[in-house]
Amino acid sequence: MEKSTNKAKLILQNPKAMIKMYAVGAFPMADKDTNEINWYMPEIRTIIPLDNYNYPRSLKKFIANSEFTFKYDFDFHSVIKLCADREETWISGELIEAYLRMEKLGYVHTVETYSKGKLVGGLYGITYKGAFFGESMFSVIPQASKAALIKLIEHLNENQFELLDVQYSTPHLKIFGATEIEFQEFNRLLEKAYRRNCKF
Repeated sequence: MEKSTNKAKLILQNPKAMIKMYAVGAFPMADKDTNEINWYMPEIRTIIPLDNYNYPRSLKKFIANSEFTFKYDFDFHSVIKLCADREETWISGELIEAYLRMEKLGYVHTVETYSKGKLVGGLYGITYKGAFFGESMFSVIPQASKAALIKLIEHLNENQFELLDVQYSTPHLKIFGATEIEFQEFNRLLEKAYRRNCKF
């Protein structure tokens, strides 16, 4: 685990160094109290299997009858700001700046949910070859973030991605078939994903 001093700070300032950290299975989080940034590589990792995910019937019906529209990579700055806009967040200002630098090089991508032209939900993550590393999502009205996640899964499958990493398991993610695996298995999936050169 790298701390946000010396080497870790240099990594945050260099998008290509950051993508190398993601590529080996690490991800950064800021401490909610001190804003100190650590890099994590947990022994248990959570993925949503792209070939075996769950699309809740009630959500499918809701989306079909909703006024939601979706965009990709349209307004990353607003998405990450809204993801960070909560009482306790691991997305510090330093991390936002680092992700903005990564976004300019094409490593960061969003799925955005709109209702009547207003951004109401979405998510962002990092891509490297055939892997998508999910980072955070937000919703200002019911079902908006869930709809964005379904659109992400569909989009990744359309573009032949191999892996959707969601880091940690939550009740929200379990609805979609999120599964915990040992890091050894996760590393095997990373290697498989890196045999593909996918475009988001």
